[in-house]
Amino acid sequence: MFEEKISELSLATPASFIRAILKTTESSEVISFAGGLPNPISFPKEEIKESTNRVIDEYGSKVFQYSLTAGLRELREYIAEHLNETQGMDVTPDEIIVTTGSQQALDLIGKVFINPGDRIIMEEPAYLGAIQAFSQYRPEMCAITLESDGMDMEKLEEALKESKAKFIYTVPNFQNPSGLTYSGEKRETLHRLSRQYNCILIEDDPYGDLKFDGNPYGYISKGEFEGSILLGTFSKTVTPGMRSGFMVIRNEELRLRINTAKEAADLHSNVFSQYILWDYLTHNDVQQHILKIRELYRKQSNAMIRAMESEFPETVSFTRPEGGMFIWATLPENMIAFELFEKARQENVVFVPGNPFYIDGRAANTMRLNYTNCDEETITEGIRRLAKLIKM
Repeated sequence: MFEEKISELSLATPASFIRAILKTTESSEVISFAGGLPNPISFPKEEIKESTNRVIDEYGSKVFQYSLTAGLRELREYIAEHLNETQGMDVTPDEIIVTTGSQQALDLIGKVFINPGDRIIMEEPAYLGAIQAFSQYRPEMCAITLESDGMDMEKLEEALKESKAKFIYTVPNFQNPSGLTYSGEKRETLHRLSRQYNCILIEDDPYGDLKFDGNPYGYISKGEFEGSILLGTFSKTVTPGMRSGFMVIRNEELRLRINTAKEAADLHSNVFSQYILWDYLTHNDVQQHILKIRELYRKQSNAMIRAMESEFPETVSFTRPEGGMFIWATLPENMIAFELFEKARQENVVFVPGNPFYIDGRAANTMRLNYTNCDEETITEGIRRLAKLIKM
């Protein structure tokens, strides 16, 4: 009766396929490789409880009051100091905006930069949440194929020459959904091309701290390019339930527009969570906590790779991530991942078919597998079930 009242922008926003899948995984019998869920055993519950009590006792009503749109000053100071120490950046707290997770940052970017028909550049396959956030503003999405070490830079430069693009969106570290990581050479090229063609470079880095071995790669531009926007989050290293992310924006005009759009959207992100997060970060050995998560995920990733090597036929190929949360598998050419998903669901194992990660929604023969939310024994059993169906 009221369908005709719905705006065109709303109708242009696709529903999240992953969120729909998660509704089917509530049964304890289902082995889920679908969601990008951090392992609950990594949540610092006792420490968060201590921080919650401490901020209430020490700051009283301030933690329950309205706050600045840009976010709690103390938390922004912590983020700036951390980035400056670990990545050699020169960021000030005023250049940081705290967001309600990285997802809000993506929506704000779409709202501020995209007019209908504007060209934006995405990876292929691309993060589904970014496709969803940007789609509602009706851009022309230009997809650049991911190679084993990042975007195809020749195709990227062709796309930049062909038409002015508003921005390039990339997840350079352990990319969602592929698990791939950009090489040093491609990082340098991407940085150079964004500057050369005056194109905003949006670096989304939710998984950077989850590198299994060695130091994290860090940001490509490190904020040196005024046209760069860096996105970070605490969802993967502290807890996703707080919905705490941040943006680093060096350009004052861009930062003003983003801040104004956020003010119109929610006034500010949950300040109570920001106080708790800041207190947790300043009273605990966060790096030691992250090392434990990295070791946990390394073992889970290795368990999935071992099971795939043992159970999957040779006609199936897959990525071997250096960190993060996902493995990307390519099935035989004549096999449609969504059809396999329907069969797998009957066997109580689920994954995400590749089609929603492509801007054209093609009937893909690829699938995303998450390994962080199952123990090693469950991972092995789930892969065994999938392998049996693939071989049929």
